[in-house]
Amino acid sequence: MATERPGGLAAWAPRVVPGPGTQLTPAQELAVALRHLDDVGWCENLTGHITSAVPDGLLVNPWGLWWAEVRTGDLLTIDTDGHVLDGALDVTPAVHIHTELHRRRPDARVVVHNHPPYASALAAVGELPDLVHQNSSILADELVLVDEYEGGVSSMEAARSAVSKMGDAEMALLAGHGVFVLGVAARAIHQRAVALEQRCQHAWHVLAAGGGLDTPVAQWWIDRLRGSDGTSFHGFWEAMVRQELRADPTLLDS
Repeated sequence: MATERPGGLAAWAPRVVPGPGTQLTPAQELAVALRHLDDVGWCENLTGHITSAVPDGLLVNPWGLWWAEVRTGDLLTIDTDGHVLDGALDVTPAVHIHTELHRRRPDARVVVHNHPPYASALAAVGELPDLVHQNSSILADELVLVDEYEGGVSSMEAARSAVSKMGDAEMALLAGHGVFVLGVAARAIHQRAVALEQRCQHAWHVLAAGGGLDTPVAQWWIDRLRGSDGTSFHGFWEAMVRQELRADPTLLDS
């Protein structure tokens, strides 16, 4: 007799999903996330970085490599002051905002920063994207606009100022700069980062078409998905891992 499977809203938390095909270390998870976020438009040239807290410091991608070419063995381990502890390359001076975020926000286990086009454009005009599409509801209350830009964050003082203005937000649009997304794991920031840029893209297209940003999504749906930590959309991360490993089987090489 066939096993009954949940349908409808219950399928958002399925009991069985296809796995990623391999067990990943934190460094491998970070390398895979870098690749896929590059695929979906998060990377701007050589800019941007993802940090992941590990017992001996922070993992981070090195300066000088495109996200699309980073492999696990390229990642650096740095201390909380940004000094390289392990790895052949150097880290960007802008890593200070990451180290400051990790220092002040123990809940921020993984932090991603870059300049995705739609989020950066809305930040530049001082607009937070409304929920014009149902899938954006996982980001219902976690996004803030930091509208005071003091230049690059290559100094500890500038980093502290930017982090202070973010408060306890999980995500921030930085006017004239870019985006920050915080999460409890690589899969969390991956889901949130993808959803945030899609939310900004939908909102931008609505504005370009002459519409407003009044929320058309039903309130009961927003309430149902409100407060997700980015880990609840089962299968999304696993499918992405399989896709990236098919594209480059050497991605996990150390």
